[in-house]
Amino acid sequence: MSEPAPAKRLYIKTYGCQMNVYDSERMADVLAPLGYGVTDDPTGADLVVLNTCHIREKATEKVYSELGQLKRLKQEKPGGMTIAVAGCVAQAEGEEIMRRQPAVDLVVGPQAYHQLPELIARAHRARGERLSADFAPDEKFDALPAVRNPAGVSAFLTVQEGCDKFCTFCVVPYTRGGEWSRPAEAIEAEARALAEKGVREVTLLGQNVNAYQGVGGLAGLVRRLATIPGLDRIRYTTSHPRDMDDALIAAHGEVEALMPYLHLPVQAGSDKVLKAMNRAHTAESYLRLIERIRAARPDIAISGDFIVGFPGERDADFEATLQLVREVGYASAFSFKYSRRPGTPAAAMMGQVAPEVADERLRRLQALLDEQQQAFNAAQAGRTLPVLFEKTGRHAGQLVGKSPYLQAVHVTAPDRLLGRIVPVTIERGAKNSLAGILELEAA
Repeated sequence: MSEPAPAKRLYIKTYGCQMNVYDSERMADVLAPLGYGVTDDPTGADLVVLNTCHIREKATEKVYSELGQLKRLKQEKPGGMTIAVAGCVAQAEGEEIMRRQPAVDLVVGPQAYHQLPELIARAHRARGERLSADFAPDEKFDALPAVRNPAGVSAFLTVQEGCDKFCTFCVVPYTRGGEWSRPAEAIEAEARALAEKGVREVTLLGQNVNAYQGVGGLAGLVRRLATIPGLDRIRYTTSHPRDMDDALIAAHGEVEALMPYLHLPVQAGSDKVLKAMNRAHTAESYLRLIERIRAARPDIAISGDFIVGFPGERDADFEATLQLVREVGYASAFSFKYSRRPGTPAAAMMGQVAPEVADERLRRLQALLDEQQQAFNAAQAGRTLPVLFEKTGRHAGQLVGKSPYLQAVHVTAPDRLLGRIVPVTIERGAKNSLAGILELEAA
């Protein structure tokens, strides 16, 4: 017997980090008991949630642009539409959002989305209290439904929130608050429930995930989760070099389920710029850390984050960043032009870099990073890798899976292999993906 169609339609648009992806999934869980079913089209939706990111200025302006389009849809929809802004922009600019766009009904900070049902009820009754931005993280997790409905065989799992590092370019300590870690028991219970629903891989999330403070730290948590039957792969993001301790490095060499892929942002290769960023590490200490990690797990793939055009960055500072990239050899990376965020220390720094200079530096950095990523992918040709098949591909008879190094792998394979980890011989590597063939015993 088929389930009845949802009474109301929910559209969630997610901006920014994987933490927001996780939060969006939980919002859908929170709202499901109210009869909301997720749709991928905002047209005609009864409730639209923009789950926002405040890291970069352009992302913030995209939210306001999106709200302008939603205002029109709201006006055109018989019976109206409820519009909510959630996430970090909501936390930082709640009053400004309501002032600039009166079509917004609710503003919900990242620690308060479990209150959405109550806030929606209030909005429907009398458009009463519309701001809800302050709430303790432990209360948020306690209030969330215990049952999650994962969409596939991979899932995100938040273990830590907030950051105490106060990098001078970053708004996270102001919008997400200080570092807070979930109890290991609660995380394990959620991971076991996900595994029982068919999840084979979890990515542990945190603004500064390797600062996790549960018993045994992140390494202890990884070892604990690795004992869960059916949970074959564990990843984590995003990390800070300051919190990459000996125990976690050792876990990379000893825990089979911990994938050989590490996202470890450095941001710059110039010690002068790193000091201005308040990163608390040097280029040399980062390079020595990478050496220790590779000694523990020689096949590990390193990913990173970079910011170019930071205030005071000279040509020599940028060349130092290029040199660090050459020494590390990244499998993948994210790189951005510095974005001035009001309220952060960097916004008031002298020596703001001209946009055209920052654009040229970003182009050169990305060309080098792209070259390294293509070389890493090409080097997988001829290897046999275990691939977790997650979905069907664009072509008939094609499946798309994930390698241990987080690469998409395209293979001609039967649907019965969905959700399974299967050996695949890699034939070629492109910039963003791999192509391979099944081992005979898997076919």
